[in-house]
Amino acid sequence: MESESLTVVDNRTGIEYSIPIVDGAIRATDLGQITGLDGTGLLSFDPAYLNTASCRSAVTYIDGDVGILRYRGYPIEQVAEQAGFLETCYLLLEGELPTPSALDRWSDDVRSHTYVHTNINEFLAGFRYDAHPMGMLLGAVGALSTFYPDAKHISDPENRYLQRVRLIAKLPTIAAYIFRHSRGLPYVLPRNDLDYIGNFVNMTFEIGGRHEPNPVLQRALEILFILHADHEQNCSTSAVRSVGSSQVDPFSAVSAGIAALYGPLHGGANEAVLTMLDQIDDLANVPAFVEAVKDGSAGTRLMGFGHRVYKSYDPRATLVKKVADSVFAETGLNPKLEIALELERIALEDEYFVSRKLYPNVDFYSGLIYQAMGYSREYFTVLFALGRLPGWIAQWEEMLTDPETKIARPRQIYTGVAERPFVPLENR
Repeated sequence: MESESLTVVDNRTGIEYSIPIVDGAIRATDLGQITGLDGTGLLSFDPAYLNTASCRSAVTYIDGDVGILRYRGYPIEQVAEQAGFLETCYLLLEGELPTPSALDRWSDDVRSHTYVHTNINEFLAGFRYDAHPMGMLLGAVGALSTFYPDAKHISDPENRYLQRVRLIAKLPTIAAYIFRHSRGLPYVLPRNDLDYIGNFVNMTFEIGGRHEPNPVLQRALEILFILHADHEQNCSTSAVRSVGSSQVDPFSAVSAGIAALYGPLHGGANEAVLTMLDQIDDLANVPAFVEAVKDGSAGTRLMGFGHRVYKSYDPRATLVKKVADSVFAETGLNPKLEIALELERIALEDEYFVSRKLYPNVDFYSGLIYQAMGYSREYFTVLFALGRLPGWIAQWEEMLTDPETKIARPRQIYTGVAERPFVPLENR
């Protein structure tokens, strides 16, 4: 079968070039055979990677035009409704759904690593009482690399497995300690008689040795974790892959992902939605707010709508809305939900938003849900990180085992001054 190719004719020289098309893409390095204006090979220029595939991946599939998200081929709707979080972790990491016995072994391995070294407790205690939770998480995960120097042996599959277990087991413990640190509460040790989500919630909210679990809220939190578990080559995942390509240990690579998630354009979107709802304040103010968005008054923006990839309804947003219904049935209706629902109704009907494909995304309702569960706004992104962790690890390990992987080293287009002679200090 004849392979597809792209024919490029250089109208300066009349030379014709044939560039292979593989999997719907051309290699940017194949452009190097075409001579640029400066005499070197032609570069592709794509700020923010709007149309550049940085890797091949079998982890997650997205079709943003029709709103499809699949983990290892399984529709997100089925995974979120039928799987647990550790089952989803296994799927992302191993590529297949676990058998009952495999899931038991995996869960037992994670359960046996939930405790953290007491020096981590002291490390967290060194932060100010008002330190941002994401800054604390970033520092603590980076510090884990010093506790487990064996994590540097990334070429050993058994060792990689151990590190993935450590990360998935210990991050909820660290995250719960960070939550309690901000409230001046003593840390609660893991209870390995509880399931993964139940243990995290207990470490977060136990007071005086007591915590009454709410199965509806815990399942809602688990679904949110599943919906955030991976999302292709987003900013934080790209950071994990890029830093990991230097063959650093996984704790350091994941800390790079946490740093990227810390940014308001990535992990802080659901907090921005709540801020927007606070500004609107009342259902009666929604029409005026929408008009301000449409005419660009004072930079007014509709937060929680639109997505870089999805040009239709974010499939996760549909599921999150169902989760919101179950949560508010337990906790009582948040008045902000009425504002959010009215914003969604208008955005789905108004031609201004429809024509711009500004549909609700996963962040639109998730902040309201986290708030109803008792989590503070600055903590929302920590919850996002806990959910995204298995995706980061799966993408990191896939990158390591890909024979095409090289250390990330983007090219640039130089825009500075040309060569000039150095001026001695006394002559300046």
